[in-house]
Amino acid sequence: MSIIRVVSYNIHKGRSATGGRESLSDLRLGLYGLRPDLLFLQEVQGRNQVRGSLDAQHESLAAVLRMEAAYGCNAVRAATDHGNALLSRYPILQYENQDISDHRLEQRGLLHGVVEVDGQSVHCIVVHLGLLARGRSRQVQALVERIGRLVPDDEPLLIAGDFNDWGNRLAPLFVRQLGLYEVFAVAPQGGDEVHRLRRTVARLRAQLPWVVGRGGMPTPELGFNGGARLTPPPRTFPSAFPWLRLDRIYQRGFAVRSARVLYGAPWRQLSDHAPLMAELELP
Repeated sequence: MSIIRVVSYNIHKGRSATGGRESLSDLRLGLYGLRPDLLFLQEVQGRNQVRGSLDAQHESLAAVLRMEAAYGCNAVRAATDHGNALLSRYPILQYENQDISDHRLEQRGLLHGVVEVDGQSVHCIVVHLGLLARGRSRQVQALVERIGRLVPDDEPLLIAGDFNDWGNRLAPLFVRQLGLYEVFAVAPQGGDEVHRLRRTVARLRAQLPWVVGRGGMPTPELGFNGGARLTPPPRTFPSAFPWLRLDRIYQRGFAVRSARVLYGAPWRQLSDHAPLMAELELP
């Protein structure tokens, strides 16, 4: 049995929430304190020829955290580029970056790595989906196709990143087609809290029927005890006043021990997104 600490974080290219100052050095310190085993990072600059302090961010973080790193370059500019990165305390056996850009103004990719955890291959996919709903649908279909082609059903799978899915419309697709569950929907919670949430949802549904079907209600997913749980994904953006539910960690083949969002200091100043952290148990 292995306990794996997973963190997903859109690091805003190493700049503060407002973009007014560099935050990479403080971000390194914050992540060091979390002691992650797997880091799913978005908006990572692989090259910055203007500011050397922001260059090769995946390598800088990996060196401090003593982790292996894989980088998937998506958006290329004259003096910079950025994309997704996977950092791992475990050996990265292989990785590939798949271009899923829907149009030239939004360059996106799927960074798919395979890490070895105590002799077990674990598939890790870092995603950052587009801002337009139609584009996200096509990008998710590319993700589903890739998993069906390259990830055996009996091997553990983690997908994490910035989904830009504020209406939580993708969760049912992941559940039905891939058998994936968002970690907050299956993390252990007290019974009273679950019943209170269900009563609140039922009351809102009765009072505000127009909300149903517009992304305002939680999406039912399988709970850790086999029952349905109405748990919405957490609010992660903007980090100073989280309102939109953009970031996710989906898993298959793990038991979820805990899941939480890192609010408050120092995180609200390091990026415009709040990071997610989950502790998973690999049988």
